[in-house]
Amino acid sequence: MSAALTVADSKRAFHRAFPYVIGPLYRRMVDELLVELHLLSRQQGFQSDPLFAVGLVQVFDGFAKGYRPEAQREPLFAALCSASGFDGAQLRQQHSQALAAMGHHSVEAVKQWIEQQGAGAPEPIASALASIQRPNFHYSRLMAVGLMALLEQAQGADAMDPDALRSYAHDLGASIGLLRDRLDKDLKLYASNLEKMAQAVELMEETVAAEKRKRERRAAAPALASDPTSSSGGGPDATGPDDSPSGGDSAPGVPTAG
Repeated sequence: MSAALTVADSKRAFHRAFPYVIGPLYRRMVDELLVELHLLSRQQGFQSDPLFAVGLVQVFDGFAKGYRPEAQREPLFAALCSASGFDGAQLRQQHSQALAAMGHHSVEAVKQWIEQQGAGAPEPIASALASIQRPNFHYSRLMAVGLMALLEQAQGADAMDPDALRSYAHDLGASIGLLRDRLDKDLKLYASNLEKMAQAVELMEETVAAEKRKRERRAAAPALASDPTSSSGGGPDATGPDDSPSGGDSAPGVPTAG
């Protein structure tokens, strides 16, 4: 991608690749990732590696949970990536391979790999850890999320307290040259924002379900009111032949307010 391209250029490329309306709940996430990926693609010391891939996919999947229509979710990810010169399908593949590799090893094994700068680690973990040792290495918060996600996949991680696992990630990150304070801040902010997003999605789904029930009740109300068996008179034979129309028939039903 040309170094002369701007954030506005990346946004235009994104909207060409994804010409759909994005729900209000997800617009901020999309805008922030667009800008972040654009800036990373301009950084001379940045290199797309499995650690970055895992972090990006985790962030997108976490914040795009509940996206509707669901069929547009993967095209949205692909457009976000391609707008800044990344290959979404390739990043997905790196994410899957890295998580699968971690699932066969313990947290202690991961610690040894990191202390030995990737020696003994399976691919693509080895190349990711080796990449951090580059002199011009450029840190991204997505790498902090990727490190945490990889640790969570290791054997024995599920038995650890979440706070203890996060602290472990801080220690391991610091041992390979990542700033502990920066890691701590980025992971806490990610966890906090993810929780808020989950609550917002839950509220949105509850609101949509409530509106659907309200529409169904309104649609059913006229049919119930026009059904003779639903009148207080008990049916067509309940009134005598001399009763006036106003006394024997129910008025057209009015939809309930819900």
